[in-house]
Amino acid sequence: MCDEHRTEAAPELSVARRRVRPRPSKPAEARRAVERVVSERCRATHTPCDAQALSDALLVASELTTNAILHGGGVTDFRVTVEGRGVCVSVSDGSAEVPVAKAPVDPHGRWRPGGHGWPIVCRLARDVRVTDLPSGGKCITAVVPLS
Repeated sequence: MCDEHRTEAAPELSVARRRVRPRPSKPAEARRAVERVVSERCRATHTPCDAQALSDALLVASELTTNAILHGGGVTDFRVTVEGRGVCVSVSDGSAEVPVAKAPVDPHGRWRPGGHGWPIVCRLARDVRVTDLPSGGKCITAVVPLS
C-alpha cells in the first residue's frame, strides 16, 4: 500500500470535478480523457503543458483503469480535473478490496507476472486515497503533479 494511502468515507462531490462521459472502459480511453482535460486547462490558462508531467498523469490513469478492470470488475465511474498544480484522477470499481503491492517473487523464488501498476501509481502520485463507496466498491483518487 502507498505510504500516502488513506481510506475514508465517500466525500461530497466538488463542483470542479468533471465526470467524463461516456465513462472510459479501457485504459486508452482514460488516457485520452486525461489528455483532453489537461490540454483544455493549459489552453484556458495560457500555460505550457509539461510533457513529462502529462506523461505521468496518463500512466497513472492507465494503471488505475487497468487495475479496476483486472481486479475490481470494471470501471464504474471515472473523473478527472486539474486542481491547482496537479491533475486529479478518480477511478471507481465494484470491489471493496484495497490494492496492495505484491512481492515480485513468489515463496518459491519465481518471478510473478504483473503487480507493477500499484507501485507505479504510488510513486508518481503525490496523494493517493482509497474511498469506500456507499453503494459498495471503492474509488481510488490519485493527484499527479503537473510541474
